[in-house]
Amino acid sequence: MSRDIDDLQLIDRVLAGEQNVYAQLVERYKSYAFTIALKVLNVRQDAEEAAQDAFIKAYHNLAKFNREAKFSTWLYRIVFNTAVSLRRTRKVTFQDIPESAVAPGYDTEKTLEKSDRKRFIEAGLARLNEADRVALTLFYLKELSLEEIGDITGMPANTVKVRIHRARLRLADEMKTILKNESLLL
Repeated sequence: MSRDIDDLQLIDRVLAGEQNVYAQLVERYKSYAFTIALKVLNVRQDAEEAAQDAFIKAYHNLAKFNREAKFSTWLYRIVFNTAVSLRRTRKVTFQDIPESAVAPGYDTEKTLEKSDRKRFIEAGLARLNEADRVALTLFYLKELSLEEIGDITGMPANTVKVRIHRARLRLADEMKTILKNESLLL
């Protein structure tokens, strides 16, 4: 709760004319904002643009922020909507996520296994629709509650719960297909 109070204090300072204080809010939430935008857009440059645009929109609408809500949830909703709008205006093409380089001599079986697992999961997520990708990312990777995800996506918490359940099933099906195709290449 202290972070929420701290956010409100920063917002009060920005609204009182200390515009440079907004940079503290940006710094605090830029990673989450970028992650949400990236899950919607799948292109790093577009995600950066959407996150930046969302922060600008949030700044201009800060006086309209409902102090009963969490700032982070309000901001993530703006990021989500901005990313969805940007996606509609651009043709997004899916790109492979490049493998990270592993230091020579460190190529253990465990590292390769972890790398393969991550690659397969990312490939499976890429095959899901945007709403499923966002819901799974926010729930499992960002560990947001069903209510927070609902606030961000505009869905009731029960709908989010059902979406996550169904998205997990679809991801499992996609993983089976990917792994089956992978085994055929071996």
